[in-house]
Amino acid sequence: MDLVIRDARVIDGSGGPSVRADVAVGGGRISAIHPEGSPGPRPTARRTLEADGLALAPGFIDMHAHSDLALLRDPDHSAKAAQGVTLEVLGQDGLSYAPVDDRTLAEVRRTIAGWNGDGEDLDLDWRTVGEYLDRLDRNFGGEGIAVNAAYLVPQGTVRMYAVGWEDRPATGAELDRMRELVAQGMREGAFGMSSGLTYTPGMYADDAELTELCRVVAEHGGYYCPHHRSYGAGALEAYEEMVRLTRKAGCALHLAHATMNFGVNEGRAPELLDLLDRALDEGADISLDTYPYTPGCTTLVAVLPGWASEGGPEATLARLADPAAAARMRHDLEVTGSDGCHGVPIDWDTIEISGVTVPGLSGYVGRTVAASARERGEEPWSTARRLLGQDRLGSTILQHVGHEENVRRIMRHRVHTGGSDGILRGDKPHPRAYGTFPHYLGRYARELGVLSLEECVAHLTSRPAARLRLTDRGMVRPGYRADLVLFDPSTVAAGSTFEAPRTLPVGIPHVLIDGRFVIEDGRRTQVLAGRSVRSTAR
Repeated sequence: MDLVIRDARVIDGSGGPSVRADVAVGGGRISAIHPEGSPGPRPTARRTLEADGLALAPGFIDMHAHSDLALLRDPDHSAKAAQGVTLEVLGQDGLSYAPVDDRTLAEVRRTIAGWNGDGEDLDLDWRTVGEYLDRLDRNFGGEGIAVNAAYLVPQGTVRMYAVGWEDRPATGAELDRMRELVAQGMREGAFGMSSGLTYTPGMYADDAELTELCRVVAEHGGYYCPHHRSYGAGALEAYEEMVRLTRKAGCALHLAHATMNFGVNEGRAPELLDLLDRALDEGADISLDTYPYTPGCTTLVAVLPGWASEGGPEATLARLADPAAAARMRHDLEVTGSDGCHGVPIDWDTIEISGVTVPGLSGYVGRTVAASARERGEEPWSTARRLLGQDRLGSTILQHVGHEENVRRIMRHRVHTGGSDGILRGDKPHPRAYGTFPHYLGRYARELGVLSLEECVAHLTSRPAARLRLTDRGMVRPGYRADLVLFDPSTVAAGSTFEAPRTLPVGIPHVLIDGRFVIEDGRRTQVLAGRSVRSTAR
C-alpha cells in the first residue's frame, strides 16, 4: 500500500454516522478501511499520515462549475483544489466550447468572455466534445489538469452551431443536426446536456425543441441540466415547465443553481419543494444544486431582453448605439421586466459590477450601477449602456436579489447537491468560486446546524456521484477512487468574502486525487492528478 491515513474521523459520504478508522490507499484507490477496535492488525504502508482526528471524506464534487478554460490555463487551480473539490462538472448554462466549428467557436468565445476570458492565451485546437476532453488529458505537456472534470453538452452552443442567433423555431434539418451534435457529444463522454434559458441563443428554443434534444440525452443515459427560463417572476412556472418537459422526454432532470430570487419569491421555497416532492413521489428522476450564498453572478449583458441579443454580440452593440433600440431596452428593463432579468423590473442598486475586460474601466468594479450613476449625475441606464459599449459586453456582475431563508430551506432537500457556479474571472468575483464547499461545512453545518456534518458531506459527495452514475466515486469504500479530503470540522471555513473573494479556505490541510496529494499540509503541490471523467452510461 502507498499510504495509510491513521486515526481519521471517517465521514464516508452515505450520510450515516462517522467512525474512527484507518484508511489505506494503494494504486490510486482505497485499499482497506480498518475501524477503531476492529480485530486484526492495522494496515501499514510506505507512508503513514496521522490524521489526529481530522475528518476524512470523499472529495467534493462541484456540480456546477465554470472552469472550462481555467483548467487549461491554470495548473494551480487552488480556487477549487484548496476547497477539497476533486471533480468539477463543466459545460454549464448552455454555453461552452464544444461542439463547435470555427464560426461557432469565435462566437462563443466572445459571448462568454466575461465568464472565462476570451481564450486568446490558449490554443483552442479542439472542435468536438471528445477532442475537448482529450485536450484536458494532454494538457501541460501531458501531465493533466489540477482536478477531475466532467462535461455537459451545451444546448445554447449547439443551437448557435446549427441555427445561429435567430429567434425562431428550428427547421427540421436544423433539429436533426442538433440531435446529431448532442448524440455525438454523449457518445464521446458527456454526462448530459445543459441549457441557459435566459441566455441567447439558447433561450430561443421552444419546449418542443428541448424535448426532442432531451430524448437524445435520455437514450444515452444522461441528464438535462437547465438554467431555466426564470428565477424571478414566473419562477415556479419555469420549474414546472422543466419537470413537465423532462418527464415527457423520459429524461432525468438536474436543476441548476435552484434558487428562488427577487422580492416576488421571498419565503416561497416551500412551494418549489412541494412541486418537486410531488413529481418525485410520482417517479420522476430529479436532483438540484445550489450555492450557499444569496447574491447571484452573471454578465451585465445577460440582463438585457432576449431580442436585444438576436444576431449575436455585434448586433447587440449596434442596438445599444441606436437611441430608439436603447430606449426600448430601458423600458423592458425598468418597466416591464426583461426576460434576461427574470421578468422583474431591474433595481440598479442590486447590480454590482464584479469585473471588466478593459482595464481603464476598473473604477466601476465593486460599485453598483446606481452608485456609479449617482456619482456621475446621470440615470443608471445611461451608466449601464455606456459600460456595455465600452467593455464590449464583457462586464460581469453580482446581483443582490436572494433570500437567506430560501437558501436554507432548499439546501435541506432530499435531492440537493452542492455547486459553486464559480466564475473565476473579474477583479472582484463572487466568493462562491473560492468558498462554496467550506462555507457549507463551516457556516451551514457547524455554525447554523442547517445540516448535520454527515448530511452535508453526503450532499457534496455521494449524491452528485449518484446523479453522474459514477460507481467508484463519492464514497469512502474499499475499491473506490482515492479522491479524498481531510478537514478539521472545528475550524473549516471559507476564507473568501465579498471584500476579499480570492482568499483560500482554512481547515482543509490535505486533498488527494487518485491517492496523490494535490493539497498537502495546507499548500498546493505541483501534482496534476486530474483527468477527464467520461460517462459510460448508455
